[in-house]
Amino acid sequence: MPNSQQDLPLKGFRVVDYSHFLAGPYVGRCLAALGAEVIKVERPGAGDAGRQHAWFVGDYSGYFLQQNMGKRGLCVNTKDARGKELIQKLMDSADVFIENYRPGALNKLGLGYAELAARNPGLVYCSISAYGHTGPDAHRAGFGLIAEAKSGIMHMVGNPGEAPPLLRISLGDMYTGIHAVAAINAALLGRVKSGKGQHIDMALYDTLVSMHEYAVQCYTLSGGTEVPVQTGHDMPNSTLYGVFRALDGDLVIAAQVDDAWKRFAALVERSGGPAGFGADTRYHSNTGRNAHRLDILPVVKAWVAAQPVQQVLAALDSIDVPCAKVQRIDEVLADPQIQARGMVIEQEHPVLGKIRLPNLPFRFSGFDTLTQQVAPDLGQHNAEIAESLGFSAAEIAAMQADGVLFGQ
Repeated sequence: MPNSQQDLPLKGFRVVDYSHFLAGPYVGRCLAALGAEVIKVERPGAGDAGRQHAWFVGDYSGYFLQQNMGKRGLCVNTKDARGKELIQKLMDSADVFIENYRPGALNKLGLGYAELAARNPGLVYCSISAYGHTGPDAHRAGFGLIAEAKSGIMHMVGNPGEAPPLLRISLGDMYTGIHAVAAINAALLGRVKSGKGQHIDMALYDTLVSMHEYAVQCYTLSGGTEVPVQTGHDMPNSTLYGVFRALDGDLVIAAQVDDAWKRFAALVERSGGPAGFGADTRYHSNTGRNAHRLDILPVVKAWVAAQPVQQVLAALDSIDVPCAKVQRIDEVLADPQIQARGMVIEQEHPVLGKIRLPNLPFRFSGFDTLTQQVAPDLGQHNAEIAESLGFSAAEIAAMQADGVLFGQ
């Protein structure tokens, strides 16, 4: 068990999260879990667009609750001189600033990197956008879906001849977000020696292109002759590695390593497969299996299709061949492994009561990153944040009365 007496590694760092929707808020959530004080800054009115995104329980968005837990909430009108002064004082006290607006958009508010860094040279300023702050597409708007399509990832998924499927998870946002967390921590570490901050320029498109562990090198090292395409339910260059349909559901099998394949093929032969299937030396190397993939797949598909999922899994587990059922989300949440790892957080919400949300995957021996503090209501901590920046009670009351400090 972690030693809960040990301080979280980012304790004492102040993060201003001026982002919205997903990639930026996820970064802020991670930094909060690691111990930073994260102040979620929103504009008057509806606040972060994530507050309007499903799933809703009453007036509360689960989307917002998940990505903004552990933060304090400030809602301020920066177009008012008093609001701008408050934000400037806040930024002077900050170690990290997170934003995910279109490049240049925050310059108009005095929140661009050049202006903030001039006042606070140690600031680590993290920008997240679709295309980054340089290049011919820097000015273009975009979301994770756009980056997924542009990156080549979408082109490789799905069945040949069909339109690629929607991935149903925000791969671009989340992958860019966790890279931003790594970059921010590296910049903070570098600041110890240099005393200077950094402008971190993260692009969804960049990070998805960087994910290609196979496609890019396949194309470049083949001299441009190999372009990975849709292959459906398996990987032609890694036989046997894919998705198969059983009597009552789907499962995956990873028998692409030679030794695992030999155990698997012998099992298939013993339990009703073709005679000699396990001993066929043509299949005993990855190259050979790939060359004879279209002979192998019908045998495996027929063997799996004749059995229930659990029977197939039990047989494969008995010979140490990696496999798993393709689980629904309710099965995931009921999975003893997920429960043992604490991958679902239970928080006490002041209005909703007990709520359950996904945990972060951080595990440290010396401390626990479990976040019990629920996401803030719009402007929930206006007064205490303003007071910490030196504003008097009368000034705070006037700003609240005039809507400079906005709250629900």
